[in-house]
Amino acid sequence: MSDTRRHLPAVNTLLTQAEQAGLLESAPRKVLVDSIRAVLDRARSEGSGEPDGGWLAAIEQRVVAGTRPSLQRVINATGVVLHTNLGRAPLPDAALRAAAEAYRYSTLEFDVTNGERGSRQDHHRSLLREITGAENALVVNNAACALFLLLNTLARDGDTIVSRGELVEIGGSFRIPDILARSGSALIEVGTTNRTRLRDYLSAVSPRTRLILKVHPSNFRMTGFTEEVEIGQLVDLGRDRGIPVVHDVGSGLLLDLANWDLTGEPRVQDSVAAGATVVFSGDKMLGGPQAGIIVGPEAIIQRASSSPLARALRPDKFTLAALEATLAIHRDPAAARAEIPVLAMLTADRSALASRAEQLAQQLAGATVEPGHSAVGGGAFPGVSLPTTLVRLPADSPDTALAKLRRHTPPVIARAADNAVLFDVRTIRDEEFAVIVSAVRGAAMA
Repeated sequence: MSDTRRHLPAVNTLLTQAEQAGLLESAPRKVLVDSIRAVLDRARSEGSGEPDGGWLAAIEQRVVAGTRPSLQRVINATGVVLHTNLGRAPLPDAALRAAAEAYRYSTLEFDVTNGERGSRQDHHRSLLREITGAENALVVNNAACALFLLLNTLARDGDTIVSRGELVEIGGSFRIPDILARSGSALIEVGTTNRTRLRDYLSAVSPRTRLILKVHPSNFRMTGFTEEVEIGQLVDLGRDRGIPVVHDVGSGLLLDLANWDLTGEPRVQDSVAAGATVVFSGDKMLGGPQAGIIVGPEAIIQRASSSPLARALRPDKFTLAALEATLAIHRDPAAARAEIPVLAMLTADRSALASRAEQLAQQLAGATVEPGHSAVGGGAFPGVSLPTTLVRLPADSPDTALAKLRRHTPPVIARAADNAVLFDVRTIRDEEFAVIVSAVRGAAMA
């Protein structure tokens, strides 16, 4: 039998055909050549001849795969609003416009009033003061950096007191004890896993104490025989002993969402009012870009701002532009719930969700609707399930169907249960329905 590999075309032959077909218009020459060689290598290793669909089709497919950005838009049909793997908070339209404007020359560090150098921290400071009631504010590139900066600034070469029940680990194996060690501060644990009292903190205070740290356990909830010390009590203790108190509240919640059964997450303003220095994220309940935000007393913010680390951890112009626009929306709580996607999804009306699910199901052959639950995600409101309406599409192999949906452009990320693929409309925009329909048809599910 003849070896089919002997009859494989030459690279130059396929390159000429690809150029004549216009493939150089969609990719650089090197990418095209590499794609041709990859297609030939595959045929050679498999002992096959011309691929199904022909050489040019296989080459074009390889070119498309090789030039597609790895960071791309996806459709989040999971119902997890703050999906960390999918980028957490989608930005409001105003923030997207502001970030686009920042691509040009901008007033990032320029004061147009006097024609002198300005500070990149000026773009959000007044808004954070107004919204949170804090004396001053500082923004770095994420909340872990913000906490590290404060620990290194306030407690280096001294002790930091933390309740044992708050020595948490978040995503990526980030642990409070580890960041304390890296910051140069020694950890002093007080209380027990489930109960910590004020006297535990009092007994731990020593001449080496530089900081009292309270950490909100964002990604879990402890119930039963528990007790913790309120932030106001810790601030009073710190004030009496001359010890600053930092409260890492995690999610950056600025609104009261109790009317939507979302309770238990600390509001930034409440901790500020109690007198604490507060650390929180920009891309969770705030609904903005990734950022670490510190608000609190003037003296502490000034110390942190003067640290050499502050420059190393500073955010870029796109983050600052998007953050400023998002904070501006927060000035009006009603506008925030309507215009900030995270808040709009979390406070969506149940009847509206049911109606939207029916609309999507009508466009998918064989689909039905059923009650279900969404999740907040991102470590916010752990354990809270939000009633929603799911679109259910039967599938012989849900895992295979999910994989096909992920290969669509843009990818559709859904979930599966009981021989079906489930789409949660809470995290799907109306204009994304057509994308889901196209993806389902491409996967031969409907």
